[in-house]
Amino acid sequence: MYTLLSCFTLFPDRSNLSFQHIQQKRCYAAARTTDFNEPFTNLKTPSTTLLPAQNVQVSKLPNGLVIASLENNSPLSSICMFVKAGSRYETLENQGVSHVLRLAANLTTKGASAFRICRGLEALGGSLSVTSSRETMVYTMQCLRDQLDSLMEYLVDVTTAQDFRPWEVADLTSRVKLDKALLQQCPQIGVIEKLHEAAYKNALSNSLYCPDHMVGHISCKQLQSFTEDNFTAGRMALVGLGVKHSVLKQVGEGLLNVRSGGGAPQAKAVYRGGELRVQTSDDLVHALIASEGGVTGTEEANAFSVLQRILGAGPCVKRGSNITSKLTQGIAKATMQPFDATAFNASYSDAGLFGVYIIAQAQSAGEAIKAAITQVRSVAERNLTEADITRAKKQLKTDYLMSMESSETLLEEIGAQALANAAYQPPDAALETIDAVTQEAVVNAAKKFVDGKKTMAACGQLKTTPFVDEI
Repeated sequence: MYTLLSCFTLFPDRSNLSFQHIQQKRCYAAARTTDFNEPFTNLKTPSTTLLPAQNVQVSKLPNGLVIASLENNSPLSSICMFVKAGSRYETLENQGVSHVLRLAANLTTKGASAFRICRGLEALGGSLSVTSSRETMVYTMQCLRDQLDSLMEYLVDVTTAQDFRPWEVADLTSRVKLDKALLQQCPQIGVIEKLHEAAYKNALSNSLYCPDHMVGHISCKQLQSFTEDNFTAGRMALVGLGVKHSVLKQVGEGLLNVRSGGGAPQAKAVYRGGELRVQTSDDLVHALIASEGGVTGTEEANAFSVLQRILGAGPCVKRGSNITSKLTQGIAKATMQPFDATAFNASYSDAGLFGVYIIAQAQSAGEAIKAAITQVRSVAERNLTEADITRAKKQLKTDYLMSMESSETLLEEIGAQALANAAYQPPDAALETIDAVTQEAVVNAAKKFVDGKKTMAACGQLKTTPFVDEI
């Protein structure tokens, strides 16, 4: 009865099946005469051809364009155009132009209308996304490998043939305002923006977002001038994942000769230190205290990265507390209130910032901040063990290798290195530089923070939050 009921439940439209038919179906295994432990001698192992492993290839063309690719034999191809056109290249007259330019990536170009770009990418099953930082702007396109040729045409159009039309640029104002509204709802990003504004006199002080007084006032002429100065072959790197190097090189030689040269010179960032405070009604205080850090690619930057893991760069257990973090341990002893504390580390081509980021209740924010600074001072006084260094190095290497498992992060890493050095350092070499960090280098990094001129950005109810000169 149980067998019949089970079959009727599984096959409600076959209630007229006979018991004999069901029994035959369920006894197929019992009818087998050979033992299940015996090997299948008559089966042939299918022959498989393993594709050879590829390394990252980097070339620099005579016009200054850098080509980098990794053929991973993926059916999906990803192509990125890295351009030295971040917000640090803005001037007082065109502040916010990089933000508007990021939103204008899908507008009409000299070779295709906005409608054609949108429908063309949809027909290819492709996608276009644009991201920007203070130093670079990255155009990323993805599609199936066999549609790569058509995708290249769109990538070239949106990066070298911009044609800003007044009515299209005017329509971007609402999108700029939306980004600004979202920024106000994210205090973490707002504090980081304020920190850079207070820390530097120029270049890196420029925000990733259009300032309020420039919303709706970025003209087509300013956009065109910015692209002509910065979107040149000498400031670009074409990076591909899942594509042959010869294909990318052909595109670079044949289609990207529109603008040659190195473009506008890069202004060196000048650190000054300072403080910006934003008083709000929020019960939580977000405070970020930093001083000068390490420049990207230097031994000092590696030491700051190890120091960041010693102090705490976030929990290693999902939804858990980072109990091995020195910041967590120190603040927990000083305050009995909930808090969140991580070490902050940002490296750029000519500057860097390192500090501590505290999120705490308004009444205990002052104690949490002072406890965090005390922990950094403790490291500067050599109160750390070799086990702390070893653990931090393991965490740093694991984070780095895990990030390389993502195609997006891998493309970013290849593109950043190609744009900066016209070369690529494999992960093994990066791990060696981490292992080379000594305890003395970590102590010196902590001393640089403790003794250096501080910069502070804070928002929330700041009634107990100390000023930067009181820390």
